[in-house]
Amino acid sequence: MTSHPSSDLAQTLQLGPSVFPPRRAFGPLALERESMPETVTDVSLDALESIAWLETSWKELEARVTHSFFLSWLWIGTWLRHIPDGARPHVLVARSSGKIVGLAIVCRRRAWSLGPHTRTRWLLNETGDPRFDRLFIEYNGILAEQSDAIMSAGLNALTSRLHRSDQLVLSGIDPDLEATASRAAGRAGLVTEVKQADAALWVDFAPVRQRGGDYRATLGRSTRQAVSRAMRLYAERGPVELRIMETTAEALAAFDLLSDFHRSRWGRRGAFANPGFRPFHEDLIARGVPTGAVRISRTMVGNETIGVVYNFVHDGRVLNYQSGFLYESDSRLKPGLVSHVLAIEDSIARGESGYDFLAGGGGHKSHLANREQAMTWIAVGKDSPERHIEAKLRSAKRMLRTIATNVPKKTAALYSVLGGLVPGRSV
Repeated sequence: MTSHPSSDLAQTLQLGPSVFPPRRAFGPLALERESMPETVTDVSLDALESIAWLETSWKELEARVTHSFFLSWLWIGTWLRHIPDGARPHVLVARSSGKIVGLAIVCRRRAWSLGPHTRTRWLLNETGDPRFDRLFIEYNGILAEQSDAIMSAGLNALTSRLHRSDQLVLSGIDPDLEATASRAAGRAGLVTEVKQADAALWVDFAPVRQRGGDYRATLGRSTRQAVSRAMRLYAERGPVELRIMETTAEALAAFDLLSDFHRSRWGRRGAFANPGFRPFHEDLIARGVPTGAVRISRTMVGNETIGVVYNFVHDGRVLNYQSGFLYESDSRLKPGLVSHVLAIEDSIARGESGYDFLAGGGGHKSHLANREQAMTWIAVGKDSPERHIEAKLRSAKRMLRTIATNVPKKTAALYSVLGGLVPGRSV
């Protein structure tokens, strides 16, 4: 298998005054100028050397644009401090008249390929390390003014420089960014492949408030009954309440309990199996609780905790990132359902606008949500025979995963070994 020099990806661009000192890393790393009428004058990609500079620039841009929590410096800055050794972060910078109007992190990672050339994956705000990326970014994109034009310029710049088997990986994006990526791919003679399609279910508080603010009254009959029955059974043990962790120490202690609950239910399959998960979130919690961007709650029955809910709060909207519950043999007890209902009611009382369960499975989500937001994980690259073969291998891996959930543990363990031999990133 032969490799191509990294300079194939990007060619030298003479820019105006730059905030980055001249450098070479993996070959020249400035992308050719990407013209956009009246909006973006140039787009460049530089190896990240100064997190301090990036923090200042990111926060300045963040303060004047609308963006998701996952594009906040709280998330991105914490992520950069914890990325694994060997990750190669670069900064995508869009400038208009010398002013920074767009920023994103793009990581470069070599990957296995069926073809004769080594594949390079360029990933938007991810590292390419499958275990570390189980932090799962969603509502992903480029932090940008005049979002549509700058997203288009950034994606044009990246897709126009993909060579041979290279891919641009965009995870957890909304339909608008997917459409922009597809147009950019078409202009570069590339194809877009959807690796996974999902939806983030969420509760829009507007219709709840239109009905007097009684959230439980908006739920389906069977869900209301399940909540009422569980609340009644829990109340026989003691008062049921949602307790918000007001200090960092309280929040970290609750996060430890969440970890215990989560491991007891999911074991090695859960999020905490990722060795980078705990230190990343302990740092995020320590930075986010004092500002109100991180909200962790315990659901208490008397002096006993039956649930811990770990949420982000951004732009008046709550994002449910992780939870852990005390499950018991009595199936009428619903610690997850009760915890989320109480957290939603607390959010409504605070005057917030919605409660987002984010993407991924979970039976409670469909029963509690009243809206959904489509989300996809895609890869952009050249159409080739190996791409089709790899797509079939991924399909086979998904089928094996489905089978593995219904077979004895020994067979599941064998599948786990085989799964490690199947190429491609599973989201």
